[in-house]
Amino acid sequence: MLLSVVVPAHRVQGYLRAALESVTGQGPAGEAEPELIAVCTPDSPLELAVARETAERDPRVRVLVLDGPWDTGAARNAGAAAARGAYLLFLDGDDVLLPGAVAEISARLSDGPCGARPPQDPAGDPLPQDPPDVLRLGHDRVDWWGTVEPGDAALPAARNQLFRRAFWEAHRLRFTEGPYGDVVPVHRAVLLASDAGTLAGLDRICVRHGRRRAGTTATTPGRAHFAVIRAYERLAAETGDDPRVEAARAAHLRAVLDDRGRVAPRDRAAFFRAAGLPGRYLSHRVREAVRAGRARARAVARAGRKSLRARVLRVLYRADLRRPLDPRLAVYGAYWNRGVACNPAAVHAKARELVPHIRGVWVVSSRHRDRMPPGMPYVIEGSRAYWRAMATATYLVNNSSFPGGFTKRPGQTYLQTHHGTPLKTMGLDQLPYPALTGGVDFERIVAHADQWDFSLSANPHSTEVWDRVYPSAYEQLPYGYPRNDVLCGASPELTGKIRAELGIAPGATVLLYAPTHRDYRRGFVPRLDLERLTRELGPGFTLLVRAHYFYGRSAGAAGDRIVDVTAHPVVEELFLAADALITDYSSLMFDYACLDRPIIAYVPDWEAYRAARGTYVDLLSGRPGDTPGAVATTEDELVGVLRGGAWRSPEADALRAAFRDRFCPYDDGHAAERVVRRIFPVAPD
Repeated sequence: MLLSVVVPAHRVQGYLRAALESVTGQGPAGEAEPELIAVCTPDSPLELAVARETAERDPRVRVLVLDGPWDTGAARNAGAAAARGAYLLFLDGDDVLLPGAVAEISARLSDGPCGARPPQDPAGDPLPQDPPDVLRLGHDRVDWWGTVEPGDAALPAARNQLFRRAFWEAHRLRFTEGPYGDVVPVHRAVLLASDAGTLAGLDRICVRHGRRRAGTTATTPGRAHFAVIRAYERLAAETGDDPRVEAARAAHLRAVLDDRGRVAPRDRAAFFRAAGLPGRYLSHRVREAVRAGRARARAVARAGRKSLRARVLRVLYRADLRRPLDPRLAVYGAYWNRGVACNPAAVHAKARELVPHIRGVWVVSSRHRDRMPPGMPYVIEGSRAYWRAMATATYLVNNSSFPGGFTKRPGQTYLQTHHGTPLKTMGLDQLPYPALTGGVDFERIVAHADQWDFSLSANPHSTEVWDRVYPSAYEQLPYGYPRNDVLCGASPELTGKIRAELGIAPGATVLLYAPTHRDYRRGFVPRLDLERLTRELGPGFTLLVRAHYFYGRSAGAAGDRIVDVTAHPVVEELFLAADALITDYSSLMFDYACLDRPIIAYVPDWEAYRAARGTYVDLLSGRPGDTPGAVATTEDELVGVLRGGAWRSPEADALRAAFRDRFCPYDDGHAAERVVRRIFPVAPD
């Protein structure tokens, strides 16, 4: 076996799957076929589940589980000790091995150690040569915006070096614990190989490092970065003060200082003193002052463009920001201020039960104020009351975003509940689809995520996606969706009451047709002849039609046994009324799966939708966990599925069960309670 790839897997839930698949997806490579060792910890259950899932599919993958506190260096050392390949490659969980890299590495290792083809004997056969001990790989990096840049040669990293395992073991090379744990072994290996003439290079870009905004040492300013100074002190001691160490040290320390995400401004003077660089501190202070002055100038210019009323409200808002926070006030919002709905509504209801001393106020737009239930406290977005509430509330809960660009204060707690499981690409994953995202302000998306303290997750799939597409330092709450609590324990009496209120005849089979919107189409235009469908199905069926809320309060649907329920305020009640769901790409399918009732995917424009927006789940694959039940791609197929009974066949039931297991693992009727107890100060029972 040529290559062992070691991947520590901790706090990389949104990136690990891509990292592992970049190795297993290298394709047939004969003797160069790599083995993959994922090193995990029970403290990161999602990463452990992804690693084990990958190992179940691919025998080349092994999973090591470490006990005790996590340390990346210890994880790499454990992976190296278990490796069987001739060479070691250490990737992080946010790195990827680019396509064709293993084949390029294999070809390069068949060359001589210095890069030339090996010498030949008189018969033209290559003479045996010592293999390189260290092969330096071409590498680059990509940031959260998708911008690819060359790799930084000043920062030593294990990810872009290939180490011969016998060489690694002979010199007892090991990663040190704590930050900058690869400084000592990587530099020592390079120096030793350079002295022996067994250092080689490969110009081809093999490894791509994913630069993350949050969750890594490199993106967390603080005194942890002083460890780089100690790492070079240890390196100097272990190499007998090799003169080459000082040049590497100076380059690395400059790179750390130039990265504003590392050493915090308040720690810079101490860092300079600890590094023995006091004379350079003044120039850094000057550069920081220039940056700050430019930022203030931009802020002043933006303020000058505000309208008079907005400027007055902002002045008043800034005054309110000096008021103490109200520990008894929570502000709620849903669907861009459309009223009381979704997860925030369920959290609010449970909060009124468990923490009645905390007053909840809803944000609503003026055009949707008629949707507010009688007696429900609310403020109109952009009003004086709105800005006062946003300035003084201790708790903020929303499934989208609050309007107006408020300033989140220290001491405020912001819960982002989201409003669906992602089927289509979200957040920064939309960047490759510029035709449909021309009006999306991705910088604003990232700035919004920076305000969150908590991000609610409906299932492990959502946790992976949110972590990657909204890169920030919030805490993930794998609690399930509070809005689905009602689905987990609803009685037949409640279902009968809802059906009666909707005017559904007793004994009717009810189908809920709820397609999502298309980014490339205006208005609700169902790709389905609703009247024909009801005629084909006969008098025993009733069709509920719900258009996406982007299209207003009516689907414009009418006919015999067709009920337009677009304006119905609570979609969960429609779920309870329906015997089956017909949808295309709506996230409603993930919620409806809680009921364990049939789901029919009617996807007449699947290829166009995937090409235009991108999807995370292949509804047409037929794989358990991907396909929720019966599938139809034409109107005739849909009629056939319903009339022929395929929608409730054993095959459809099995697919639905796997889909439910994957996307509804937390739904037990107590999600709202878990959220309230985590966010609010609830007195013990």
